[in-house]
Amino acid sequence: MAPATGRPPHTTDRGGYFAVVDPSTGEAFDEAPDRRPEELDPVVDRARAAWPGWRADPAARRTALLAAADAVEAAATALAPLLTREQGKPLTESHAEVARTAARLRYFAELDIGAQPITDDRPVHSRLRWRSIGAVAAIVPWNFPLQLASAKFAPALAAGNTMVLKPSPSTPLATRMLGAVLAGSLPEGVLTVVTGREPLGARLASHPGIRHVTFTGSAATGRAVAAGAAASLARVTLELGGNDAAILLDDVDVEEIADRLFWAAFRNCGQVCMAVKRVYAPARLHDRVVEALAHRASTTVVGPGLDPASRIGPVSNAPQLAHVERRTARALADGGRAAAGGHRLDRPGYFFAPTILADVPADSPVVTEEQFGPVLPVLPYDSLDEAVRAANDTGFGLGGSVWSTDLDRAAAVADRLECGTAWINHHAELSLAQPFAGAKDSGVGVAGGPWGLYGNLRPFVVHRPEEA
Repeated sequence: MAPATGRPPHTTDRGGYFAVVDPSTGEAFDEAPDRRPEELDPVVDRARAAWPGWRADPAARRTALLAAADAVEAAATALAPLLTREQGKPLTESHAEVARTAARLRYFAELDIGAQPITDDRPVHSRLRWRSIGAVAAIVPWNFPLQLASAKFAPALAAGNTMVLKPSPSTPLATRMLGAVLAGSLPEGVLTVVTGREPLGARLASHPGIRHVTFTGSAATGRAVAAGAAASLARVTLELGGNDAAILLDDVDVEEIADRLFWAAFRNCGQVCMAVKRVYAPARLHDRVVEALAHRASTTVVGPGLDPASRIGPVSNAPQLAHVERRTARALADGGRAAAGGHRLDRPGYFFAPTILADVPADSPVVTEEQFGPVLPVLPYDSLDEAVRAANDTGFGLGGSVWSTDLDRAAAVADRLECGTAWINHHAELSLAQPFAGAKDSGVGVAGGPWGLYGNLRPFVVHRPEEA
């Protein structure tokens, strides 16, 4: 495949560019522009200049966004392999991510932003309308570069805002290509992709010309983003990860749920904010659950994402691989047992064996903190109250799930979870029409559905006296 930049790939960073690494080999295969913070000023100025024309014509916006969705679908055969090459996920998952990007553009293009009458007892007619905010900044991580970008730009653009989008330095190429694809349908300045390493993101979050900052990533970086945005009183939307628990009730059919539970934890090599990251199983079923999950972990094909046989790809980058190794080593040192995996695979690239851990202490970091990789601890419980307390005993509150043959009983347990989304007998599945928000340290604001659209708007009320 030719380099996305059109230049020969470089194995080391050079002036004005940085190397992009293929995680299946650990070697650089291309490069991306390394924008300096001061280069953001003209980019933000163009976004602000494009805003009045873009917000003025809702019908034209809808037409442009629908055309953009068609263009994304048409470019899938180029976008998906590039995404796999830089991120590592299996090609089928990359194609699904491109499809989701197009679907999200269509969904938000079709949402209506209507005016609403306000009824009260005063002799005036009051009407609520919604206005766009201005230039929006989006900072996107490396696990779902296109899907999370579209979760930000689709509602923002549909609302009449313009956007400056910064992808992770680990995965800049497919996002740059996506920006070029969208440019064929959108007016100049409406959406601009900028790539670069820190402090580019910090400067974008704190830029005085930005009116809304939307960020997905770690809680620590989210706090820094919020602090930067506060300087200009910009609105923030923060999606900051999770440590989702799956609680298995004592009537669960282990073999019936094992596949769904496994893939809820290991899709995208476990690099999903709302993946199952802890499993709580009744003590009498614990060993059966460990055995069922360990069998799947040890028999699932791990390999390069471009290999059709691969079901799980590599960890996406070297720092994350090191993080996963540290978490696993600490769990084993704490007395845990690897029922499957537990180690890096002896091959080039950032491959880590799918790992099922048993006998891990409840206070081990692999349980209390987000591992964000192909590692899953299974913990026994004696009482359901104990399991619910353990599931809620985390600073995160993104999602959780309950697994049972008794749906009413499972729903009652789900109501006790301190999180933004709870699933019964499945996990980590979202529709475009539903809100997605976390409790506690999992974020601020709402994405998805009409709520995500209105998060990109501000209310505007007009009062008009009644006719004499």
